[in-house]
Amino acid sequence: MRSTNVSTKRQQIALHAKQMPQLSFTSLNHYLDEEWLTEAYTRLKKSSSPGVNGVTVSDYGENLSENLRSLLDKAKSGKYFAPPVRRVYIPKGDKGKEKRAIGIPGTEDKILQRAVAMVLEPIYEHDFLDCSYGFRPKRSAHQALEKIRSHLMYTQGGWIIDLDIRKFFDTLDHSELRKLIKQRVCDGVITRLIGKWLNAGVMDKGKVSYPEFGSPQGGVISPMLSNVYLHYVLDKWFTEEIIPRLKDQATLVRFADDVCLLFRHKEDALRVLSVLPKRFKKYGLTIHPEKTRMIEFFPPREGNSLMSNSFDFLGFTHFWSRSRKGYWIVKRKTAKGRLSKTIKNFDKWCKENLHMKICEQHLKLTQKLRGHYNYFGITGNSRSLGLVYYRVRRIWRYWLNRRNRGQEMPWGRFYNLEKFLRLPLPRAVHSICAAKL
Repeated sequence: MRSTNVSTKRQQIALHAKQMPQLSFTSLNHYLDEEWLTEAYTRLKKSSSPGVNGVTVSDYGENLSENLRSLLDKAKSGKYFAPPVRRVYIPKGDKGKEKRAIGIPGTEDKILQRAVAMVLEPIYEHDFLDCSYGFRPKRSAHQALEKIRSHLMYTQGGWIIDLDIRKFFDTLDHSELRKLIKQRVCDGVITRLIGKWLNAGVMDKGKVSYPEFGSPQGGVISPMLSNVYLHYVLDKWFTEEIIPRLKDQATLVRFADDVCLLFRHKEDALRVLSVLPKRFKKYGLTIHPEKTRMIEFFPPREGNSLMSNSFDFLGFTHFWSRSRKGYWIVKRKTAKGRLSKTIKNFDKWCKENLHMKICEQHLKLTQKLRGHYNYFGITGNSRSLGLVYYRVRRIWRYWLNRRNRGQEMPWGRFYNLEKFLRLPLPRAVHSICAAKL
């Protein structure tokens, strides 16, 4: 249960941020008390992986009050030491050939980072612009997708810059980030803690290194810091300096470091594309020359392929198609790479969990399918959702059939099984045609 007192304090911070938009807060650490840290602890996932010291969230909570008092004293006195984050690697992209480095902080780091993020959030939520959607309260990837769709439907197409920032989290400049934060927050305790997290080492395969750049993905504070950085580097710059100089409408949609720029005129898009590398270089960032591209996205003319001008964003392929009434509309479907990765993951899971009881397998597969529908279940994506459902059924039946001879699962027996353990059918969770009750 969320603390009412903490919620009230956050509202006070938000009110000050609204009343004094140019104010740099010099006294925020008094909000960090035992109640505030307790609230931060309750917001952590109890199943999250431990850091280098192996202490889990549950273990830390066995003597919570004493541990939090000690942590609070160290944080405010400057004695707190940020231990190295534990580096792990997960597949990157839809093909899974590249690996993405994730940094897992210790439990005390997670609590303290969550507490600081709870202080910073009310301030920056007032400053952040509407074009930013990632890792913000009451904002989601589907809102970003709908923003793109509604803009393209209104303008009937345009020129799109699919922007890819090369290794953003690995190349984030510490000194520039500190300068940007101090425009709004100058509290010594807060800035000192952020500095310690930025300079904390990384333990990889038993060896500790101290990178001069970057903020490890996986840290609780990293999403906030990345949003602050790109707010000044891109969002505010594009909105206040670039758009007034363009010939026609333009809009920016950003989810974390995934960026989509939409223009009415090709000339505007070319001008911005030429100046973007210089802007990012000023802040220590680089644009990926191969993955960043400009796309002509207009309704197809007669004789052209419907998919000749499509683009991918946040796991969906956007393309033009005819509506039932014959109008050109923007539709979205699951991106090919993401679809392939999803099916491979289901196959891998079924293979690795053959030992589980059938009812337990059904429960887990149901949860995984519903999770897939919750994100990819949008209007117009029924074919891709149906394909996933169809393939998962076949994969599950295939691996059940690979069990011992006494437990073979031919199709006839599988149909009987489905009478009691049926997998959830595809559905459009995010429907633009949903009835208003």
